Amino acid sequence: MTTAVGPPGTVPEERTAPRRLPFWVNQRLGLLLLVIALGVLFGVLRPAFLDQRLVLFPLLRDISTLTVVALAQMVALSVGHMNLAVGRMAAFGALFAGLGYDRLGVPMQVGLLLCLAAGAAVGALTGWLIARTGVSSFVVTLAMDFALLGLVSLLYSALTDDAAFTTHPSGIDQLRSYSLADICAGPICGSPAIPQIAQFTVLAMLGLGFLYGSTRIGRDLLLTGANPAAAELSGIPTGRRIVLAHTLSGLLAALAGFMAAAGTGTFRASIGDDFMLPSFLGAVLGGTLLTGGVVSVLGTLLGTALVGVIRKGLDLLGVGLESLNIYLGCVLLLALSADRIRAVMSYRKVVRST
Repeated sequence: MTTAVGPPGTVPEERTAPRRLPFWVNQRLGLLLLVIALGVLFGVLRPAFLDQRLVLFPLLRDISTLTVVALAQMVALSVGHMNLAVGRMAAFGALFAGLGYDRLGVPMQVGLLLCLAAGAAVGALTGWLIARTGVSSFVVTLAMDFALLGLVSLLYSALTDDAAFTTHPSGIDQLRSYSLADICAGPICGSPAIPQIAQFTVLAMLGLGFLYGSTRIGRDLLLTGANPAAAELSGIPTGRRIVLAHTLSGLLAALAGFMAAAGTGTFRASIGDDFMLPSFLGAVLGGTLLTGGVVSVLGTLLGTALVGVIRKGLDLLGVGLESLNIYLGCVLLLALSADRIRAVMSYRKVVRST
């Protein structure tokens, strides 16, 4: 705030300095513009990119699933941890859904609940081990990843003949192939390019947005990630918050596993094998700090959308898988560099203000 000096005998007039948009707003706006620009570019280079049913529908279905994967990683990052077992937790949760459909004949909704419960349970166990032992989340989640890899493979081998559950409950085929436009006649309900499975992503985003933006528990999670010692001195039960964060991470990973299985029509052991890189890309590109304390739910969606558009566009342009992985690796390195720059800038801002 500045003060303007007028003629003698007059009262100084206060003027408010122009306010700059917060960094996280600028970042999300930049991501949105970049996603739109790349979509237009790929549409010009390959008009088939804009085909609603053949390209955009499966693209948005993949983005919906990978956004939930990135949200699972984001929750762990919010307390300054990481979840290297996010893909195996997805496979572990999907295993219970497939088992319920194949052996118990449960409805689709009940199988989904079994899936979420299994993911939350293994996530809670992971968080409890970290909080109880004090061992780094990197070590514990890496060990959990290997343990679940063997366990899921053994269970599929013991319970199935071809390492997959293929029984389809009523409604799951529609969930895979129907768009919002199929809910009712005409374009009232939505575009034919938007899959019905995206509703799970919207619900997950709304829930996390409310948690971190409007509840004390969400603020506790962020404070635990920003400064665990200060959070502990403030009376925050950091151990319980760590368990909660990993429980939510496991639940969201299991939801992503269910969505991936519904998208392919098969519950198999390989679900989640390719979740690791997208989970970090979406969260970090969206503005979530690796050091904890800062998250962005909408930014995570935009970061995942950016990766999805790049992947699909380069695929239509004939770029091979090996080259595509190199490009995505470079994007992750740039994102990590930006994350470090943001952390340094935030630290310097705090130092200048003290």
